[in-house]
Amino acid sequence: MIPNLKLSIACVGGLVLSIAVAAAARPAPEKADLSPEDLMKTATHVVVGEVRQIWTRVEEDGSWDVTHGIAEIAVDSLEKGEGIAAGALVYARYWTREWDGWSPMPPSTTGHRGLPKPGARTRVYLASNAYDGFGESKDGGFNVIGANGFAKP
Repeated sequence: MIPNLKLSIACVGGLVLSIAVAAAARPAPEKADLSPEDLMKTATHVVVGEVRQIWTRVEEDGSWDVTHGIAEIAVDSLEKGEGIAAGALVYARYWTREWDGWSPMPPSTTGHRGLPKPGARTRVYLASNAYDGFGESKDGGFNVIGANGFAKP
């Protein structure tokens, strides 16, 4: 092999490796978790129950793939709020997103974390007609407090 070609291949290989390591080492910007006390303060309702069903819909928003989800929760107990009885079903809205762009992900959050699966018991910190950790809701629905409003009971 030609000596200069070996040097060029080694340089390109080193450059590619350096870029891959730098990209992997760069922490993804995220919204910080709220403490249990802050979750309780922010929530208008807190329920404990079993997740019966999950429904999701994915849409593109620029370079983001956004998943909108609804968790159907059979309520065992209400720890905060009014108007939800044991045995009732609550429909809790949440969202996640993945960066699908060619450029590095901009400083942002990827939405809710710690999502439960059907059959799991969960404590859910909810906001209705109030600030939900990401924004304000005014439509009477229940939004999961972001970003860590799903918790183990």
